[in-house]
Amino acid sequence: MHEQSGNDSLQDIDKKNLKGSLRRGAVKKHVAAIHVSGKLTLLQRKLSNVLLLNAYDTLTSQNTFRIDAKTLCMMVGYNSNDTDTLKQSLRGLAETVAEWDMLDGQGRQEWGVSSLLSYAKLTAGICEYAYSPALAGKLNDPKVFALINLNIQRRFNSGHALALYENCYRFHRIGTTGWWPLETFRRLMGVSDSDYYKVFKHLNAKVIKPAVDEVNKTSNIIVTPEFRKQGRAVSDIRFKIASNPQLAILDLDDGAGQRNSPIYERLRALGVADRLARQWIDEFGEAVVAQKLSYVSAQEGVRDQARYLSAVMRNSAETTRNDKEMPPTSERAVKLGKVRDIVQSRSPTQRDADKRLFNVKIADERHRQDFERHGWMSALNAEAIFLFWEELMPGSFD
Repeated sequence: MHEQSGNDSLQDIDKKNLKGSLRRGAVKKHVAAIHVSGKLTLLQRKLSNVLLLNAYDTLTSQNTFRIDAKTLCMMVGYNSNDTDTLKQSLRGLAETVAEWDMLDGQGRQEWGVSSLLSYAKLTAGICEYAYSPALAGKLNDPKVFALINLNIQRRFNSGHALALYENCYRFHRIGTTGWWPLETFRRLMGVSDSDYYKVFKHLNAKVIKPAVDEVNKTSNIIVTPEFRKQGRAVSDIRFKIASNPQLAILDLDDGAGQRNSPIYERLRALGVADRLARQWIDEFGEAVVAQKLSYVSAQEGVRDQARYLSAVMRNSAETTRNDKEMPPTSERAVKLGKVRDIVQSRSPTQRDADKRLFNVKIADERHRQDFERHGWMSALNAEAIFLFWEELMPGSFD
């Protein structure tokens, strides 16, 4: 059974946990299937991804999740004051049903059904929402999270194209999706309930060709459809997948610059978590982090150097300035200090989302590299950073 989804939040079978015939069965099935009933709009599809991104770190340990509505609107890409559209989209997600039919960890068949969101509410500019525990368990998979590339999804103008991209990209390392029966493909595109699209000529002209064109022009992959017939009628479809070198930069891994840093390697060797290591490099710069590392290394009798360093860095947030800041008396330095305070007040997931959103706005490669290296303290991007936060949180620099 091939992967099927409306918001494309799917969970692959972990073949390493299966043995014998179960392992062969997993290979034959290839991936578990979760699909949604009904038809998601482009906005709902993007919104679903952003909400999952925001909740992912604590998906199975928290019951509810919160994100400020203005940030949510900007990440999805529409007017941050348009709360009516946001309400309508949230209502659509709560009314949409997700159904899964898969093998569990012991190889037993499992069927289930749940609404995409168990509830959502807006209060004082904050969006609060939740998933059912059963669905949260299915969504809690690194492979699902890796598919949520906001830098790419914001570029799509068609829900069909975004659905095609997400269902093809999960097979990009293999180079082909494998054959899908046309009915499966119609479900993936959200048109299975339309008699009009049961006619292949209409499906090809209105869905397949436009979606393929947009994926190839917009994303980091190039897809090529192939068809298989039974008699004279098309019965199956598959897509060959190749990388799109012209747009490969969109397939960026936030933090790639930090991960290539010797300071990052030293932090990881000390036992500092990946996210926290990147956060420190982002907020303080390599020079400050290197200085604190040297200080901690010089201390005798410290059993847990990672925890000790964490305390030092917390104190550093109050007492130090990044080397790229101007003197404290300058207006620019004051603004950079406020940016740092804002960033520190955000959750780790929101910080990642903020960086993704700002990264999309950087056109110059030199400026992008400076931002990857110095984060929000990037001197080359200072003015753009101030404008970004003023737009995201009006009055931040009053």
